[in-house]
Formats: sequence, C-alpha cells, structure tokens
Amino acid sequence: MNGRPVLVATELEDATADLVIAELNRRRVPVLRFDPGQDFPANVVLSARTGPDGWGGRLTVGDRTADLASVRALYHRRPSVYAPAGEGQAARFAAQENRRGLGGVLGALADCLYLSHPQAIARAEYKPAQLSTAIREGLTVPATLITSDPAEAKAFTAEQPTIYKPLHAGAYDVDGQPAGIWAAPVEAGEIDDRVSECAHLFQAQVPKTSDVRAVVIGDQVFCARITAPAGVLDWRAEYRRLTYEPIKCPDEIRRALLRFLAGFGLRFGAFDFALTAEDEWWFLECNPNGQWAWLEHEAGLPLTAAIADLLQHGEN
Repeated sequence: MNGRPVLVATELEDATADLVIAELNRRRVPVLRFDPGQDFPANVVLSARTGPDGWGGRLTVGDRTADLASVRALYHRRPSVYAPAGEGQAARFAAQENRRGLGGVLGALADCLYLSHPQAIARAEYKPAQLSTAIREGLTVPATLITSDPAEAKAFTAEQPTIYKPLHAGAYDVDGQPAGIWAAPVEAGEIDDRVSECAHLFQAQVPKTSDVRAVVIGDQVFCARITAPAGVLDWRAEYRRLTYEPIKCPDEIRRALLRFLAGFGLRFGAFDFALTAEDEWWFLECNPNGQWAWLEHEAGLPLTAAIADLLQHGEN
C-alpha cells in the first residue's frame, strides 16, 4: 500500500466503520480493514520484527499489505473476540496466542494514533471507574449503589425514586430473540433475594425532561438533545419515536469531558446525560466505543468528517 495506511479493526458488518472508510477513500488515504478475531490467521498474515524504532514488518489482508512501521492510525471499532477455531486445549491455546500476538503488536505500534487504544477502551468500560472519574472531574452524578445485598438495595430504593440498569450492556436473549436490558424504575417492594445472585446497580432517578448524547472526537465535542415520548425512561427502547436537535455543550462540561477522556487515555467517548427543566446536566455513563452514526443524520452533526480528520491528521 502506498502512503501511510489507516488500519480499521472491526467486525464484518459495521455500517459505522463503512462511513469512515468511505470518507478516507474519498480523501485518498489508504485503508486496510480486517477483523482480528475472525480473520486471523486464516485470511490475515502477520510478520512483525523488532527494530531500533519498535515494531516493523508486514500485515497482509488478502492481496493488500501494510507496513507496520508506517501505520498512521488504528481505528479500533468493534472487532470480534479471539475465539478458539475448534475444540480442545490446542484451540484455546491458539486463540490466546493470537490475542497476545496480533493484538499485542497492533497495540504497540510506534507513531500510531489509536482511536482508541484497545486497552484504554477496556479500562473505561467499567461503570464504577466512570462514575468516580466523573465525580472527580466535577460532573454531577446521581446517587448510586452497587450491591449484592437485598437489604441495602431495599433501603436505597426506599430513600428516593430509583432506577436499575445493568453494569454491562451485553447481549441477552429472550425466547431466542436478541433483546436489550434497559434502565427501568424499581421500588423497594420489588426487591427480593435474587439481588444476592450478582452485583446490581441502582441509581437515583433524575427528574429529566430530555437526554443528551455528547460525542467527543479528539478535542471536539458534539451534542444532541434527545427527546423521548412522555413516560419513557430509557430512550434506547423507543428509537422510532425520538426527536433530535443539536445543542451547545456548556464550557465547563466540555472541559470536564476532555479531562475525563484524558484520564483514561481515550480519544473518543459517547457520553449520556440527563437534562432537567433547570438545564442541569447529570452524568449517566460513557461508552468508550459507542455508536454515533445515526446522530449524524438525525441531528446534523459532522461526526464522520471529525473522525476522518483525526485518523488522517492526528488532530481535528
């Protein structure tokens, strides 16, 4: 490949990555797309050697090859996990070697911009770390309890209107169909001994009038107000009935978000806030690798261009 390439690590079907790749192609920036967990080693060949400046060598995908020493940026979108290609101990061993070999090299490239570094994304996915960081950076955070004690949960929910939400938005099936576990109100009378079966996150319910999704790309902050129908607590459950409008991010919130990401070593974050009638911004969470493409159309935010700028130039 001629020129310094951008590596895009993501799953086979990723409409969000498609937008960025199309924009980079329009700018004539060379791109090499692959899914480390699925494509390696069957369709991807790695040959990496140490040199005076760190790792060099080649990464070949099909008939295209990238010089590892000249990689401009790695866009770590949503690659598959390194899963065993078969049964038994040997297959499990190979999967771990692939993760630490290919994944290790990709995470240790000199002069490479990471959007964002895989290890930084992994650290930032823990909600307890997010909430403590948000508090430290001066953001307003609802009272939160994480517990496996039913008595503690019952007491907390009796103190104020409370919601429950999962600590991790992972895949969940209901009757064989994929489903989401949304934030939902919970009362003290609903708490029972099942709370003791795992950690639960309970949070004081914010009297919000709308929500804000703040997408931070490099040093740029793009915000969209999201208004759901009356009575809807979690807007993600009602995508077809939402309205959007771009809004300005208050300066103190913007500075706090940039400090938040810097603390985790991130260059991207999709933040969720609850917005009250008094225009108070309540921090809810940050997805360090969250979705954003639909907001570009719905709220008119130039997110694709901002990401392409960062991958191409190393700055916005």
